[in-house]
Amino acid sequence: MRLAKPTSNLFRSRAAAGPGLDVSGLTGVLQVDPASRTADVAGMCTYENLVAATLPHGLTPLVVPQLKTITLGGAVSGLGIEAASFRNGLPHESVLELDVLTGAGEIVTAIPGDELFAGFPNSYGTLGYATRLRIELEPVRSHVALRHVRFDDLDELCAAVGRIMATRTWDGEDVDYLDGVMFSPAESYLTLGARTEHDGPASDYTGMQIYYRSIQQRHRDVLRTHDYLWRWDTDWFWCSGAFGVQHPVIRRLWPARLRRSDVYWKIVTLANRVDLENRWEAWRGRQRRERVIQDVEIPLERTAEFLRWFVVHVGIEPVWLCPLRLRGAHDWPLYPLAPGRDYVNVGFWSSVPIPPGGPSSDMNAGSDINYGNSDMDYGNYGGTNRAIEYQVDAVGGHKSLYSDSFYSREEFDARYGGEHYAALKRRYDPDQRLLDLYAKAVRRR
Repeated sequence: MRLAKPTSNLFRSRAAAGPGLDVSGLTGVLQVDPASRTADVAGMCTYENLVAATLPHGLTPLVVPQLKTITLGGAVSGLGIEAASFRNGLPHESVLELDVLTGAGEIVTAIPGDELFAGFPNSYGTLGYATRLRIELEPVRSHVALRHVRFDDLDELCAAVGRIMATRTWDGEDVDYLDGVMFSPAESYLTLGARTEHDGPASDYTGMQIYYRSIQQRHRDVLRTHDYLWRWDTDWFWCSGAFGVQHPVIRRLWPARLRRSDVYWKIVTLANRVDLENRWEAWRGRQRRERVIQDVEIPLERTAEFLRWFVVHVGIEPVWLCPLRLRGAHDWPLYPLAPGRDYVNVGFWSSVPIPPGGPSSDMNAGSDINYGNSDMDYGNYGGTNRAIEYQVDAVGGHKSLYSDSFYSREEFDARYGGEHYAALKRRYDPDQRLLDLYAKAVRRR
């Protein structure tokens, strides 16, 4: 069984699917309670629609993932992150109650302390689908004031992240939101956001201006809260450049309503279906390319080390940086980040040439990598991704499963719940109506 959804924010290649479950009736906000600062939300409601319902009350979810069509159920079962994560953790930590349609065909209401509640995050719909969630909300103000602070050294940037996470301030000013961009090892920025009331003009990056470029151009900025929440969606961070949307002429001709992440995702999906990028590279007499789309959580104290390795061995720039710390002390066995420990989410989304002679011939870790997925042609695909997985492990990090993964079954079980997940699977999907997590995340079923 699968969901019949018109959009997705996953980037795993997958086998062709048959008809799915109709979820068109699970897309709304059921209730917003300003007094208790909670909302009851259908599982397939997008954050775009959720924010539209809460913002008139001066409230937002505690963490609003950066793309409009991410669904609340998807962010909880597949993890989400944003600039509030350094103080509010991950989206599943603000869930108070959820109803899950399990693989056994039952509706189970789960609350903190229940095994399904703890095992649902990072299950990616392999135990069941969230049909309703009750979440906490927090108050916001009309605008967000930004400071873009430049660092010429990665160690200094990481030290600054640690100080901000400890104090929630910088140079005597409050910090409510924190993320950053590494353009190069010698040029990286932290963007510090503070909730504020503002009556004057504010920046608008849905038109000709491009948000990520403003980070290098402006020391201070101010955006409406709505626009701040969706600042990355208009240009899909910086990935809209692949479609020419950042060229002034094309941007002027490209309708504003179509400058959004779900439109770009559909274009990429179609291009991947026909292997358009590699056809183009072959026509130009160039090497095939490997898609490298990943988000990884790296312990703060090892982040500069990881980034320096990444620059040498992968070379994708820019790179998104989003600090996080789990909000509470709950155990989340399918994605076991350590409570109380500071991490930085490192996001990178592009492709790299496949080196001559094999998938990892120019990677230091290549000889130590076990290519566990026998279904994948590693001669054409996977070498750089595999080396990244190896390095993430070497620095004590963890990798999100929304994109391609290449672990062997043993490696995967050691990182994502293992026997604990198997026990949940036996209980909530005994007839295997839903895919196994390894089959979905690695074998691309």
